[in-house]
Amino acid sequence: MVEGVSIAWWAALLGLALAVVLILKKLNATYALLLGAIVGCLVGGASLTQTVSVVVAGGQSVMGTIVRVLAAGILAGVMMESGAANRIAKTIVSKFGESLAIFSLAFATMIICAVGVFIPVAVLIVAPIAIEVGNRLGISKLALLVALSGGGKAGNIMSPNPNTIAAASGFGVQPSQVMIGSVVPALCGLAVAVLLATVLRKHGAAPTAAEVDTGDTDDAHLPPIGRALVAPVVAVVLLLINPVGSLLHIEVLSIFQIDAMYILPLAALIGLFSMRQGKNLLAFTKAGLARMTDVVLILIGAGAIGGLITNSDLSTQIVGLIKAWGVSGALLAPLAGILMAAATASTSTGVILGSSSFGSSILGFGVSPVAAAVTMQAGATVIDHLPHGNYFHVTAQAMKMTVGERMKSVPFESLVGLTMTCVATLIYMVF
Repeated sequence: MVEGVSIAWWAALLGLALAVVLILKKLNATYALLLGAIVGCLVGGASLTQTVSVVVAGGQSVMGTIVRVLAAGILAGVMMESGAANRIAKTIVSKFGESLAIFSLAFATMIICAVGVFIPVAVLIVAPIAIEVGNRLGISKLALLVALSGGGKAGNIMSPNPNTIAAASGFGVQPSQVMIGSVVPALCGLAVAVLLATVLRKHGAAPTAAEVDTGDTDDAHLPPIGRALVAPVVAVVLLLINPVGSLLHIEVLSIFQIDAMYILPLAALIGLFSMRQGKNLLAFTKAGLARMTDVVLILIGAGAIGGLITNSDLSTQIVGLIKAWGVSGALLAPLAGILMAAATASTSTGVILGSSSFGSSILGFGVSPVAAAVTMQAGATVIDHLPHGNYFHVTAQAMKMTVGERMKSVPFESLVGLTMTCVATLIYMVF
């Protein structure tokens, strides 16, 4: 908090509401969040100088997350630009065959997302395969999107992606702890996605022959599956060394407590050279950084409006309401994730806002940092796919769907996210 600044709770809500309205009006999300933070501060009684301090302090609070997100960009760039992600997806779908087509598509998207590829990009990678399979087997585009989006959501909560990094940073734990804690909820989400997609396979139109992408059917330029798996396997193994050592009480492994900021670029470089594409190092890292630019800018905006909320008494008011209603304070973590992600239509932004605004209040209820991070991140997947976010429109274009067709999948995607949230809450807050 900025010393000497006290903003009314209603002004913080006003600033957040303004940011949401501006996002809905298609203003750049970063500017919308910054403007909402500024207006909220000024209306809430802060001076011009104090407002600058609040916005700057809010931006500084997310720098740890930003550094790790930029490091993750190297891994994402290598996986996407080298064709490794595409090779993994095609291998999974071909190995499971037509009888398990829906499962293979959901599983492939989950794996692609779990190895560090953003969920919109994961859907973009698998979508051409899904459209071809759907046209051949008569599976509706609605079912295909539910499978892809549901699988992507499952992979997203157990990956070294910005949302996981944000959840870990927000509550002061290692990303690997959040990844491990999200495995069971993710698998339950995958199961529900496959079940829903199977039920919906004949609901709606299947992809037409004209929608099948026949532009690039030659896989010779893709790396072999063994080499394609090197980077994600190295990343996962290194990330899991310390938590596994703690779980098994192997003290010698404590010396390997290395931050994701080092692990993710290292794994990317090992994978890059194993695929014999070292000459593309500069190009791939540049592409990875370009993909992270929008994320970093949004995180800065989220930090600013998080600073507004942190310097207000909004969290105190909400805690008071929770106690007055007799609701368990442990539910504040998933509820904050749901509401903040819905407001911004972004998982990572929702987690940043939820953890920075309500983190201390959540921990004040006796919730462990890992439990708070896992349940908040799971909650952020429930309604993060609304039309005022990029994910909605990117996936609609990938599946060649109109806005009306895309809207039909929203409640089913929410069921997947809600399943993961309920499972995570039961595991960490109840049992």
